[in-house]
Amino acid sequence: MTKSNPYSHVALFMHTQASRSTSLLLALYSAMGKEMGFLLAIFFSFFTSSILARTLPVSSKTAVLDVFAAVQKTQELFLLNSQSVLPSKRSVHDQEPFVSSASSLSFQIHSRLAIRGISYNNYKELTLDRLNRDSIRVKALQTRVDLVSQGLRKADLIPLETELEAEKLEVPVISGTSQGSGEYFCRVGIGHPPSQAYMVLDTGSDVNWVQCAPCADCYQQADPIFDPLSSSSFSQLTCGTQQCRSLDVSECRNNACLYEVSYGDGSYTVGDFVTETITFGDSASVNNIAIGCGHNNEGLFVGAAGLIGLGGGALSFPSQINASSFSYCLVDRDSDSASTLEFDSAIPPYAVTAPLVRNSKLDTYRYVDLTGISVSGDLLPIPPSTFQLNDDGDGGIIVDSGTAVTRLPTEAYNSLRDAFVKGTKNLPSTKGVALFDTCYDLRSMKSVEVPTVSFHFSNGKELALPAKNYLIPVDSSSTFCLAFAPTSSSLGIIGNVQQQGTRVSYDLANSLIGFSSNKC
Repeated sequence: MTKSNPYSHVALFMHTQASRSTSLLLALYSAMGKEMGFLLAIFFSFFTSSILARTLPVSSKTAVLDVFAAVQKTQELFLLNSQSVLPSKRSVHDQEPFVSSASSLSFQIHSRLAIRGISYNNYKELTLDRLNRDSIRVKALQTRVDLVSQGLRKADLIPLETELEAEKLEVPVISGTSQGSGEYFCRVGIGHPPSQAYMVLDTGSDVNWVQCAPCADCYQQADPIFDPLSSSSFSQLTCGTQQCRSLDVSECRNNACLYEVSYGDGSYTVGDFVTETITFGDSASVNNIAIGCGHNNEGLFVGAAGLIGLGGGALSFPSQINASSFSYCLVDRDSDSASTLEFDSAIPPYAVTAPLVRNSKLDTYRYVDLTGISVSGDLLPIPPSTFQLNDDGDGGIIVDSGTAVTRLPTEAYNSLRDAFVKGTKNLPSTKGVALFDTCYDLRSMKSVEVPTVSFHFSNGKELALPAKNYLIPVDSSSTFCLAFAPTSSSLGIIGNVQQQGTRVSYDLANSLIGFSSNKC
């Protein structure tokens, strides 16, 4: 689709001015003779072309990466931590609840490090751990798509039992926080009066859940375990309710609905399925939200009390509050700053929008209609069908808050990598790191120009990524790697590294997603 040029009226004006100049030139040429007319022709030609060159937009083929600032941040992260200057879990936990000025229905978002603190010896160790967690999560997401495309349901893979028993969990995967891979947390009030707790944000999950007393088996979390006896709004769901019937895996005990959610690494949560009051900040609240009250939980959930599901299924938080839209902004993962998750707030008018696509076989994931990728302003020779969602539920590109590194089908990744390498021949390359195969040694440079990388959507819109969102440091020694990875799966994923610093808005009523840079 050909995009309209917002500067076309300027071009028309300048063309008109150039035409008038030509008419004047001809008159002068006739009156003053050929020699003087020739000189004037040179002057007017230079004058009009100079104005046009200054006025008409030129698509940038490169972006600037601030190497010094990126490396300094990785060094300061560990320097401040060694001096006990970084905020501890306790100091973040004790902060007053936050209320957004843009929406009364909002949660505050914190990065994983702001909640957990640092337990690594150096930045490379932190990077390798992140990439390991990321690979586990991606496998979980892709396995679920593989199952539905083959016509299998999770319940088909579980033997019928009269009771849910943790030791008999046999579900291969329900998407979510695999091995504590959640990188972003929100502060949520649960019950009445509200008990504050940190919950993982996950666009790849539907079921909300929190650890509950009494615990048969609970992992360590930053906040006290939620006690249902302290809440006047706690209510057990019965087996015949719509909420209970919407669960992928459920059981019935004395007409009480029990739930189970398991993850790709063997982590799980099992307990009562109930309704509770959820409070935003210190003011607005919503009642009767279906949420798992987990009494038997196992896994490395990094101090979070549970999970808020932002998927597209009936049990997700946006679906339960009938939100027409929601948006989040993911701050730098190495930062202790915070942003917001907001509901029922409009997409900013200047946002780059794209169509959201629904998977009829799996309503949890949120697919974007990506049709192409460009490097240095040139579209890569990738067939649009590479990114398309198929009728059987296979393929497509999802936007995921829990995956760090964007995954592309191998054919698309190879084309992107080769074009990027071609445009960075002047940069010293170095060996790959973990899943990254394209890395550079930038220790002698303060800033570098790198090829631009942009996503292109079916509505003709283009999202140009900041250089820091695709060439990232993997250590404190100025090793930077291209933050994309190939996948043999048909499912592609736009990860949170590419989303950092951008407000991602989901207009559910109009099936649109919007990307607004620098709106955290």
